[in-house]
Amino acid sequence: MGSRMSTKPFFPRWHLVAACVVVAAAGLIWRVVDLQLNHNAFLNEEGDARHLRIEKIPAHRGMLLDRNGEPLAVSTPLASVWVNPGKLAASRSRWPEIEHALTLDPGSIEQVIEGRSNRGFVYVRRHVDPSVAEAVGALGMNGVHLKPEYRRYYPMGGAASHVLGFTGIDDTGQEGLELAFDDVLSGESGARRVVKDRLGRIVENLERIRPAYPGRDIVLSIDRRIQSLTYRALRQGVQRHRARAGSAVVLDVRTGEVLAMANLPSFNPNDRGDRSSRRFRNRAVTDLLEPGSTVKPFTVAAALQAGIVRPDSILDTRPGFMKVGRHTISDVRNYGVIDVRMVIKKSSNVGAGKLALELDPADLRDMFHRVGFGASTGSRFPGEAEGALTDSGGWRKIHRVTLSFGYGLSTTPLQIARAYAAFGNGGVLPEVSFIKTNGTAPAPRAMPASVAGQVLGMLEEVVEPGGTALRARVDGYRVGGKTGTTRKSEAGGYSQDRYHSAFAGLAPMSGPRLSVVVVIDEPGGDDYYGGVVAAPVFSDIVEGSLRVLGIAPDDPEMMRSPVISVAAASPAPRSERTP
Repeated sequence: MGSRMSTKPFFPRWHLVAACVVVAAAGLIWRVVDLQLNHNAFLNEEGDARHLRIEKIPAHRGMLLDRNGEPLAVSTPLASVWVNPGKLAASRSRWPEIEHALTLDPGSIEQVIEGRSNRGFVYVRRHVDPSVAEAVGALGMNGVHLKPEYRRYYPMGGAASHVLGFTGIDDTGQEGLELAFDDVLSGESGARRVVKDRLGRIVENLERIRPAYPGRDIVLSIDRRIQSLTYRALRQGVQRHRARAGSAVVLDVRTGEVLAMANLPSFNPNDRGDRSSRRFRNRAVTDLLEPGSTVKPFTVAAALQAGIVRPDSILDTRPGFMKVGRHTISDVRNYGVIDVRMVIKKSSNVGAGKLALELDPADLRDMFHRVGFGASTGSRFPGEAEGALTDSGGWRKIHRVTLSFGYGLSTTPLQIARAYAAFGNGGVLPEVSFIKTNGTAPAPRAMPASVAGQVLGMLEEVVEPGGTALRARVDGYRVGGKTGTTRKSEAGGYSQDRYHSAFAGLAPMSGPRLSVVVVIDEPGGDDYYGGVVAAPVFSDIVEGSLRVLGIAPDDPEMMRSPVISVAAASPAPRSERTP
């Protein structure tokens, strides 16, 4: 037999394996050396791009405070949940977990990220409670992140919603004073460089690129105590007379500061679902109305200043009406021969009309202009209406007469309150402010102090027996003012059944501090006179406000006398509303 050939391999297999391992290791070592030496800069850039991020540092919005330092608008820290759709898609099995944590309906996450896989940022829910944010963070899901933000909170709710306004979802001013002073309140956001892990969580703060500058707090002129009672009194008046709407303004006579401003219907600024755009507007500043008989005191002031009458001058209003061209102007009854004071006390259209015809038209317009009608109050409130006061050159006789008792011009409740403040401020017209001031700003003179004092006395007679506003009286205090009841204009003329009922007045009359205007829009039922509908609201506001401010009663005799029964108070005469 021939010899058997050996089958033993020439090179052992383990040597082959070892050789392969050595070659692979050498290749890896060469690649590491190559990357470190030849591609170091590129790798560093790529690593930074995947881990280093520039984070925005939100700026805390400044607070709105009332004049006594009480908060009216505060931003509270919260978090918003956002996702990276591309990364979250890889964790489909865990979607129910985040839906449960955020109390979302099943399938909500799919709807959120559907068609957005190419986007790196999508909000799921804004401004979640801290407990919810903590639960979401504990999930540790890839592509789910928390973003620190702020949400505005308004402690007074609907009681101050129109004057304060509100912020949007991004904490920027949208309405009211939040919008007017947004540049001061919002501050300036900062930035920082951070390192994030693969889940997007911050693991290290590297440096602050730009510091955040918080917004400044603003001390408003509003007194939250007076604001609250004003809103409550207005709401009761609107509900009592089943009115369509209402507005009330309380001004400091000396400084022009707005101590309170309320409107109905209102809304809750803390509930985004309650923000109906038709209820946003601040009617006291943006809505125009014909002021009616509330301007008769300015007609009388113009006549006094021109020197054509004195307070005791006699006017013949017989037979209770007057013809002006083809128009008839009438009073509720024939007041006969009266003095100038009675024009205000009885609200005589005929008396006011005769004064207007005696006046140079330019003098009447000049008085209305100098008390602020037809011009901005300078309040800086967004959307403030200026109103309309036409040039006297085009006035016919009927225009002069109707203007004397408040038809033919348009104003806002805020303008009326400011104009009345001139009577209480010795003839000086204060500048309106929603910011707390020291009252040192220069103010123009609207009329001589002597004229303002004479009209002030006439306004006080309006709330006395025989006047049109017994229901405006306040126990223990001397008050005064003027009623107004105007038909609302409509296509083709004036409505026969829709009215503005108003009362404008001052208190206390021994040294006026407050100018208050109440306007009730379209009261229902049989009562629509300003002396019946608006005057009681004025009384409630003034009584509470004077006590809040600690102003001592100035009418001891009235404190000792029986309170006049509301049922016994006479209604305002229809002459207030006769166009």
